[in-house]
Amino acid sequence: MKMVLLTALGVGGATVIGALIGFIFKKISHKFSDIVLSFAAGVMLAAAVLGLVLPSLDYGGRYGLVITIAGIFAGALCLNLIDKLVPHLHKMVGADLEPHQHTNLSKVLLFVTAIAIHNLPEGIAAGVGFGAGDTAQALTIAGGIALQNIPEGMVIIGPMLAAGVSPRKTFVCAMATGLVEVIGTLVGYFAVSVASAILPFALAFAGGTMLYVISDEMIPETHAHGSQRGATYALLIGFCVMLITDVVLG
Repeated sequence: MKMVLLTALGVGGATVIGALIGFIFKKISHKFSDIVLSFAAGVMLAAAVLGLVLPSLDYGGRYGLVITIAGIFAGALCLNLIDKLVPHLHKMVGADLEPHQHTNLSKVLLFVTAIAIHNLPEGIAAGVGFGAGDTAQALTIAGGIALQNIPEGMVIIGPMLAAGVSPRKTFVCAMATGLVEVIGTLVGYFAVSVASAILPFALAFAGGTMLYVISDEMIPETHAHGSQRGATYALLIGFCVMLITDVVLG
């Protein structure tokens, strides 16, 4: 149990570490921001495919393909719905913003929400590994997730500050995305039987949210300021870094 708690805190804490790095480098150029965001997009793309979609197929058994496809589209549709509801979230984090800042905040909140949503089943996946007694697999999953969470935490900070959100609220939002993963790990550990049943769909659902936000928000944003060539290579580097991590830790 002690290892589970330490792992959960470590995975969630990686997001906080990334957030602190993001605060240090919050005043950055569009080009650098696009490069970092593209790198994170590559990491998330690899994580969505290697850490979410493919495991969903494996865990789904006989109906794995159907469950995975259904989960992917459910995740994408959920993000689409959240995209429409995001303005209602302004009261929580951006009530004091100027009118012209709300559009940018909507995009940022969609991005943060997607991260929070996909953190839950990832945490469950690590927790299930511990609950099932497969500590090695659980630590492998947790290690990959933690590496991924650092750039995620970094890219949350700059856009939220630029959208006019206060540093305090920005840091709270970053911490919340990490806390979701801690909760997921504990849920997976204490409810292995239930988590094992829903895990294939939950993983695919998370993969769908990531694929949606990468295509609908991150890639267009990183190609909008004249840095598309660098952004493309940064995405490929991010993807390959996560691929190498998955192979080495696997």
